[in-house]
Amino acid sequence: MTPIDWLWILHPALMVVLAYPLLGAVLLLARRTRQRRLTRNQAIPVSSGGEHRDLGRWLSVAVVAGVLLALVVVITTKSIGPFPGGSGRLALLGLVGLGSAASLAALLRVKQAAYRAVFALLCWIGLLALGSQDEVWRLSDNPLSPGFWQSHYWGGMGLVGLLLFSLAAQPEIQRQLSWRRWHLLANGLALLIFIAQGISGSRDLLEIPLSWQKPFIYSCDPIQRVCPTPQPPG
Repeated sequence: MTPIDWLWILHPALMVVLAYPLLGAVLLLARRTRQRRLTRNQAIPVSSGGEHRDLGRWLSVAVVAGVLLALVVVITTKSIGPFPGGSGRLALLGLVGLGSAASLAALLRVKQAAYRAVFALLCWIGLLALGSQDEVWRLSDNPLSPGFWQSHYWGGMGLVGLLLFSLAAQPEIQRQLSWRRWHLLANGLALLIFIAQGISGSRDLLEIPLSWQKPFIYSCDPIQRVCPTPQPPG
């Protein structure tokens, strides 16, 4: 594996090592928190709610950071040679990436509801802008096609949107029953997407060749499922 190949596995490694273990802990604490709230079971530690909130924040940050990392790596390493569009396009995309990271950092610090909503939306829009670049592979951009719903990219964007919503609405979720219901609905959908992402991500890893293999692999015909006959050595 070359250094570029190692960069390309940073995103799945971050998800497997950090995000999915956090997801398990968050789900366990969510169950305990809900049980304590509904049954007043004193055997469940009162700290479960705070731990669920804190680990949920870490999970959201890990997923958003992992997606941002994946987009930056793909955009900057997809092409060999000069960057398509020149240094001006590279600088603009760099600003978008930095803006997304700054918006996430600001979201974790601001208190006012309007500011939380704005920074969550800015972060998501920035990720969508990076994901719309030609270097980023998407099965389909048409919601009416099956490829759109099977796309690892669009699943990731939907997941990020749901996690940013939960992150931005944390104070309201703690105080109001209606917000807790929306939180439960959003996170139930997020769990289904997490499962689908594990499947589609594993599928996509099978389709990504090592950097030195790409010239030959990309010369194959994916429709007919045939590759050119390799020339004998010498």
